[in-house]
Amino acid sequence: MKFGDHLQQEIFPPWRLSYIQYDVLKNELKTRQLDHGWNDHDEREFVRLLENELEKVYDFVTAKLGEVEARISYCERTLQTFMNNQTWSSEQNWTVMDDALTEVLFDVNDLARFSRLNYIGFQKILKKHDKWTGLQLQQDFVEQLREKPLDNQRFDVAIVFISALHDLCRVKGKPRTGNAASGGDQNAFERATAKYWIHPDNITEVKSIIMLHLPVLIFNKDKKFEPSDAAISSVYYDNEEFDLYTGRLQRDEGAEAIRFRWYGPMSSSSVFIERKTHHAAWLNGASVKDRFRLHVNEVEQFVTGELTADIYANQLVAKGTDPKMVEDSHFIAKGVETSLREKRLQPVLRAFYNRTAFQLPGDQRVRVSLDTDLTFIREDNFDGQKRRGPRQWRRPDVGIDYPFNYLDDSEILRFPYAVLETKLQTHLGQEPPQWLTKLVDSHLVHEVPRFSKYLHGACYFHRQRMPLLPWWLSEMQLDIRKPRSSNFGLTRSKSFKPLIDGKYRRAMETEERRMSIVARSLSKKSRPSVRRNVSPAGQPVEVNLLDDPLSAQGNRNQTLPRPIQLHDRQSTTGDTLVGSPLSDKHLVDRSGTPYTFYSQDGPAVSSVSSQDPLWNFSNHNNHDDPNSSTLLIAGEQPLDYGLPANKGGKKKKKKDQDLEMRELGEPVVPGTLVEDQVVVDMDGTKPKAWRRAMGDNGKPMYVKDPNNKGGVIPIKKLKVEPKVFFANERTFISWLQFCALLLTVALSLLNFGDEVSRIAGGIFLGIAALIAIYALYRFEKRAW
Repeated sequence: MKFGDHLQQEIFPPWRLSYIQYDVLKNELKTRQLDHGWNDHDEREFVRLLENELEKVYDFVTAKLGEVEARISYCERTLQTFMNNQTWSSEQNWTVMDDALTEVLFDVNDLARFSRLNYIGFQKILKKHDKWTGLQLQQDFVEQLREKPLDNQRFDVAIVFISALHDLCRVKGKPRTGNAASGGDQNAFERATAKYWIHPDNITEVKSIIMLHLPVLIFNKDKKFEPSDAAISSVYYDNEEFDLYTGRLQRDEGAEAIRFRWYGPMSSSSVFIERKTHHAAWLNGASVKDRFRLHVNEVEQFVTGELTADIYANQLVAKGTDPKMVEDSHFIAKGVETSLREKRLQPVLRAFYNRTAFQLPGDQRVRVSLDTDLTFIREDNFDGQKRRGPRQWRRPDVGIDYPFNYLDDSEILRFPYAVLETKLQTHLGQEPPQWLTKLVDSHLVHEVPRFSKYLHGACYFHRQRMPLLPWWLSEMQLDIRKPRSSNFGLTRSKSFKPLIDGKYRRAMETEERRMSIVARSLSKKSRPSVRRNVSPAGQPVEVNLLDDPLSAQGNRNQTLPRPIQLHDRQSTTGDTLVGSPLSDKHLVDRSGTPYTFYSQDGPAVSSVSSQDPLWNFSNHNNHDDPNSSTLLIAGEQPLDYGLPANKGGKKKKKKDQDLEMRELGEPVVPGTLVEDQVVVDMDGTKPKAWRRAMGDNGKPMYVKDPNNKGGVIPIKKLKVEPKVFFANERTFISWLQFCALLLTVALSLLNFGDEVSRIAGGIFLGIAALIAIYALYRFEKRAW
C-alpha cells in the first residue's frame, strides 16, 4: 500500500489538519519537475515547505504533550486529596479518576501514533525527493529533525506516571504490600520465558494494554523518574573462537552466557555480573540465571584476577551480609572467575536498550518487560582496531545517548523492533493470565522463540567467523505487522470514545463482575464440590457435583454459566424449561425425593436426600444478586426469588416489593395464571401492544410469588441498551446525508446543464429518492 493511502487510513479525524501534508509535498515535487528542471529556487521553496510542516507537527505534539502533563498533574493532586480526606474517598470518586486516567492514556497512545506517522511521512518524502532530484536532502535535513524530534521517547515518562496513578486507583489509595526492589539482589531466577518482537507502530499500544493490568515497576520510588532510569547496558564476554556463542546457539549441556550489566547512566555505581547456564549440573539439569553485585571500581580488578571470589566473599562477611547470601555470591563469583580464566573470555559486544518492566511490587510470579531502542555496539579488538584498553572491561567512548549518531555504521546495529519478554514462575504453578494470553495471540506481537540479544548482535558483526547462524535471521526480511483480525487492543468508537477490546471499559468490567458473581453463586449452591456419600453397595464414593468454572484456566473450551434470559428458554417436552448451560443431570428435585447425581461419564453414582439441610436449596437466599438465575420446572414450587424478609422476619410491604421489581427491570403487563404456573399467550388474545413488547414469537411467563399468597412474579423482559437505537438512527441519518448530496448534484444538473445533463440529473434524482425510501424502510424494520 502506498504511504499516502496508509496515512489517510490511519489519520485520527480530530487532528486531521495537524498531520503532514504528504500529498501536497508530493505534488509539489511532481509539478515542478514536469514544468521544468529542478533548480536551486525549487530546492529552497521545497525545504521551506518541509520546515513549515515539521514546525507545525512538532508544535502540535508539544502542545498536546503539555496538555497531557497538565491532566496527569491534576489527577495526581485529586488523588492526593482523596487519600488525605477520607470523606472524598468513595468508590465513585476513584472510578471517575480511573476513567479520567484511561482517557489520558488513550490520548498518549493516539499522540504516539500521530508522532510515528508523521516521522515516517517526513522520511518517505525526503527519500522520494532524493530519488527524483538526485540531491542528498535526507542527510542534510537530519539536523532539523534532531532539533524537533518526533520519536516516542517523549511519551515514556507520561506512561510511567499514568501507570503509577492508575495503580493507585486500583488499590483505592492503599499502599501496596511488597517492595518494588525486592528482586533487585536476587541471586537466582527460575522462570519460564517467552520472547516476541513488537513493531514500532504498536509499541505504545502494547505498553498501554499491559499497563491496564500490571503497574510499571519502579525500583526507587523516592526518586523522580527520569528517562535515563529505563536504560540498561550489558557487555557480553566471549573468546575469539566464540565458544559461548556456539554453545548457546546449539543449547549444549552447561552452555554459559556471561555479561556485565548496569542500570541507568554511566555513573551508576553498581554492576551486576550475570551468568546464564543451560541445564546446570548443580540444579539437576534446570536452566538458571544467577548474578552477584560489584562496585564499578571493583569490576576491573575482578576481570584481571586481582579481586578473587574468596576475597569478595570475605568482604561480604566483613560487611555483615547474610551467610546464605555470602555462600551463593561466592559460588557464582567462583564460577565466573573460572570461566574468565580458563576460556580466555574478553568483552565482545554491548547491548543497550530502554526497558519498561511491568510487575506487582514484591510479586515476581508474573513479570513482563518491553525493551525499546535496542542497539548493538562492538566492544572487541579482534579486527586490530583498538576500541578499549587491555585492562578496560567496556568502551569509554560510548554512553547511553541513543541513537549513538557519533558511531560509525560499522560499529553499531540498531534493531528495528522492540522485544517483549514474558516471565512466569512456573515452579510455583503460575499460569499465564487471560489478558496476557490474548495479547501474545494478537496482531500486535510476533513470537520469536529462543531469541537472544547476544546471538543476534554477535552474528551480525562476526558473521564470517560463525559456523552457525540463528534461525530468526530469515524473519528479519518479513513485515511482522499483521492485519487486525479481532477487536483486541485500544481503539475508539465513531464518537471517539475509548474502547478496550472493542468494548467500553465499564462494560468490560461489568461483564467480568457478572461472571464472577455467577461463579460465586454456583459455588455457594454446589458446596462442597466433592462430597462423600454411600453407594448402593455400601461403599463410600466421591461425587463430583459441579466443576468450578474458574478452577482450570487451561480449559479454554469450558462454558461458564450465565443468567437465563427469556429468549433462551425453549420448551422441550412441555415439562421442563431449558435455559442454562448445565444439563439435566444437574437439576435438583425439590419435592423431597432423593437427588440423583451423575459423574462426568454419565451413570448415576450416588443419591442424597433432599432433607439433608446442606442440600436443602430452599433454605438458601437465592437473591444474592440480580444476575443469578433459577431453572423453573413446571408443576413444582418455584424457588424464593428474593423478596427477602427484613430483620424482623416479616415480609416487606407491597410498595417496597414493587420498588425492588422496578429496579430489576420493567415488568410485563400482568396476565392470568394457569395451573402449570406459566402464562403463555398462545391464542393471541392479549393486547397487541403487550405482544409487541415481548416480540411476535414471545411467550410471556409468570410464576407464583411464594412470599405473597395469590400474587405472581413476572419474568422480566431483557433491557436493550439505548445505544442500539441511537446507532440505528445514526445509520439512517448517514444515508439521508448521502441522498441530500446526490439530490444537490441532481438539481444542479437539471437547472444549469444541457439536455444530456438534465437527463443525468433526472436519473440522479430518482436514485436519491429510491435510496431515501430504502433507508426509511431499513430504519423502520430495525426499530421494530
